[in-house]
Amino acid sequence: MPLHAAWKGEYKFLIYPFNGGTIGKDGFNIMKIKEGFVLRQVADATIVVPSGKASLDFNGMITLNDTGAFLWKLLESPTTPEKMLAEMLKEYDVDEATAKRGIERFIAKLSGEGLLEE
Repeated sequence: MPLHAAWKGEYKFLIYPFNGGTIGKDGFNIMKIKEGFVLRQVADATIVVPSGKASLDFNGMITLNDTGAFLWKLLESPTTPEKMLAEMLKEYDVDEATAKRGIERFIAKLSGEGLLEE
């Protein structure tokens, strides 16, 4: 059973345990995924697993749908929520307000799990 399972806007984010940032008005928060997390395609699933030192702090696996994987890939390099929003609007047929809310929730979820460095 997932520890967390939620549909957030256009993405699905699941965290499976093995052992038990928002868009600000100034908009210049630079962030990226912490080192040690690897995105992999396994059959029909896109998963993220910790490796090396990251596996000491994060004992789980993350499953993402296509939109979650798209956002994750953007966060593999330093980026801002504004850049993520621009890329999402180019890639998906979604209005700006919906995309912005989805990105804010995705960032908040990753931040809450300690997966982002700013």
